[in-house]
This record gives sequence, C-alpha cells and structure tokens, in this order.
Amino acid sequence: MIKLSEAEWKVMSLLWRESPQTMMQLTNHFKDTTGWTKHTVMTFLRRMEEKHAIHHEDGERAKLYYPDIKQEEAVLQETEEFLDKVFGGRMGLMLNTLVEKKALSKEEIAEMYEILRRAEEKQQ
Repeated sequence: MIKLSEAEWKVMSLLWRESPQTMMQLTNHFKDTTGWTKHTVMTFLRRMEEKHAIHHEDGERAKLYYPDIKQEEAVLQETEEFLDKVFGGRMGLMLNTLVEKKALSKEEIAEMYEILRRAEEKQQ
C-alpha cells in the first residue's frame, strides 16, 4: 500500500495523463499554479521513487519519470481509506450525507442508480 500526499497526487495525476516527464517539465507545469521550485519537485520525485510510486529511466538529456502504480488502484485505496476514516466504512452513511445536503445532481443520481443496478446484476 502506497500512501500519497496531496502534492504527490498532483504529480501522479500529471504522470498518469502524460508520461514520461522530465523533472524540468514537471517543474514548468507546476511553477505557476503551486509555486514549486526545481528543488521542491526533485524532493517529491525522490520521495515518490523511495515509495515505489514512480521510477525513472535515463533519457538522452534528462531522467524520464514514469508512474509505477495504476491510477485505478490508487483511487480505490484512497477512497477506501476516506470511507473508513470519515464514515466508518459505511457507504450508505456517506450517500445519505450527500443526499441530505442535496449535493447530488439529477445526473449523479441517475449514475448512482446505474452503478447500483450493475452491482446487483453481479450478485445474481
């Protein structure tokens, strides 16, 4: 299980969309929105390699960084941790909270019905 910080999620999201990336490409991407310097990005990349979330290969001019974990796996892990932490692992409690606060659009409700229908079919 790999635990990603909020900043590491930003890096991973970019690597999942566009791989490989060099350290300078990552720095240029994030400098305007986050203010991260080259040294900050280097620190994140080193930590993420230590966690085995990413790896690099030597390119012609610079290291090329690639994700080592699949986005779907990371999202599932994060979702399960959130559900356990905030709602005691109870999906129904989470959905009830969203419904009570009217945070769901008609489209989202239709999507939830479809998800539940597919889940029900799998159990038959």
